[in-house]
Amino acid sequence: MLGPHCGNGNGNFPGNGQRDIFHPPLYSKKLFKPPYSNLAARTHPITLVFVKRLLLSLLFAAPAFADKPNILFICVDDLRPELKSFGAEYIHSPSMDSLVESGRAFKRHYVQAPTCGASRYALLTGKYATNGAQRNNGALESTAKDAEKQPFSMPRQFRENGYRTISIGKVSHYPGGLGGKDWNDPTKPEMPGAWDLSMMPADPWKTPEKAMHGYAGGDPRKRGVSPPNEHKEGDDMTYTDGWITREALKQMDGLAETGKPFFLAVGIMKPHLPFACPKSYLDIYKDVKLAPIPHPQKPEGLSTWHVSGEFLQYAGGGRDPREDPAYADELRLSYAACVSYADNQVAQLLANLEKLGLRENTIVVLWGDHGWHLGEHDVWGKHTLFEEALLSPLVIRAPGMKKPGEKTDAIVETVDIYPTLCELSGVPKPDGLSGKSLTSHLKDPSTEGTTAVSYWQGNETIRTPQYRLIRHNTKGDGTAYELYDHTGTDGENTNLAAGKPDIVKELSALIDAKMAQAER
Repeated sequence: MLGPHCGNGNGNFPGNGQRDIFHPPLYSKKLFKPPYSNLAARTHPITLVFVKRLLLSLLFAAPAFADKPNILFICVDDLRPELKSFGAEYIHSPSMDSLVESGRAFKRHYVQAPTCGASRYALLTGKYATNGAQRNNGALESTAKDAEKQPFSMPRQFRENGYRTISIGKVSHYPGGLGGKDWNDPTKPEMPGAWDLSMMPADPWKTPEKAMHGYAGGDPRKRGVSPPNEHKEGDDMTYTDGWITREALKQMDGLAETGKPFFLAVGIMKPHLPFACPKSYLDIYKDVKLAPIPHPQKPEGLSTWHVSGEFLQYAGGGRDPREDPAYADELRLSYAACVSYADNQVAQLLANLEKLGLRENTIVVLWGDHGWHLGEHDVWGKHTLFEEALLSPLVIRAPGMKKPGEKTDAIVETVDIYPTLCELSGVPKPDGLSGKSLTSHLKDPSTEGTTAVSYWQGNETIRTPQYRLIRHNTKGDGTAYELYDHTGTDGENTNLAAGKPDIVKELSALIDAKMAQAER
């Protein structure tokens, strides 16, 4: 059974019949590293119609395509920068690493919120939250009534400008993009008018809600009963992401036959809890010895620490990773296995682009919706304003970009992605977006960044190259602050706010200035 379709499309593209699933050999060091095409050899006549596109092509030292570029947008749930190419040497992530080698990795990309719904709201609308509803998982659902207001959501803007827009898996908060009890009510789309087709392949879990936290054999999560990790024998279809990838490949095949530009968004669910994936991925790590968890202690004094409530919904058989180092390492390796499982889904998507001859005219984005604590600060989960919850991978590969493979240390934000894709594709950038285009960083990785703001519940934070300020807006008790200096190795453990009031005042004012952009 497939999850419900929404939007105007029915998904009946040519080539949408049953297809064989491509299974690339796991973790070959040469996986998907074809020579970057020399696009500079092509020329096009200069006309007024192509002036904007020509200017953009000059930025990348490559001419404009006659047709608008396609976009493959890959969202990975709960993915912290736990990739080999981002410095986690023990992780097997050759496909995402190959994308880093052929694109631009943003090593200091910060999300707007450490929770799925609010982070994806910022991604898909290009705006900071303006109220409490937009800071939680119901953010998109709460604004569905405003779908006709400008600026349109990112997929809607592309759809209005000639793109076929398709969402498979978890792209908005609800897999498939629908609300309701089982996340499959066609009368409750999260983003009305955004997608020609939005769907979640739910077999054998039957509904998107059950698939989101599904185990092998179609078993749904049972709160307080189901384990936080599981690794059964089987192929990728044993767990949910195999189903998502199969449908995404099918849709990509059909889109290629239309000859029209497309915006294909694919939402991979792992490594979101439960850490469940085929055993073959866990076997990769059987000989790995993990380094100790950095700064594992509970913070003293004011902080956004919490009791790891999301994780504690799962049954650990009486074991607690905060007290049992061996169990903590078991869970850390289960997370790593899920990253490798997600990596193999990315491998199939990139391979299919090559097979269909779409690589040279397709922008690829890899985005993690937020980070995740694996024991740092005595937290197992997200939902803090510490670095671990807000830092996530961002990789962009654009046709003809300069210096592919060079990483950037510039601070950037999730809201920057929307205007970037507009500029790269020649789609008009609407007024009212909170972010700034990253095309200058794609041209030159040494381009300086700015600052990043994030928020959770009633609190806000700002990250600069040196500091993180966290502002607590406590009811009845005024405002309190955490200030951390990132020039050392303290890991956000020493609050310097009391001794640096001028820095606190300056950064607090900067939070207000940036957040005011969302009100315009």
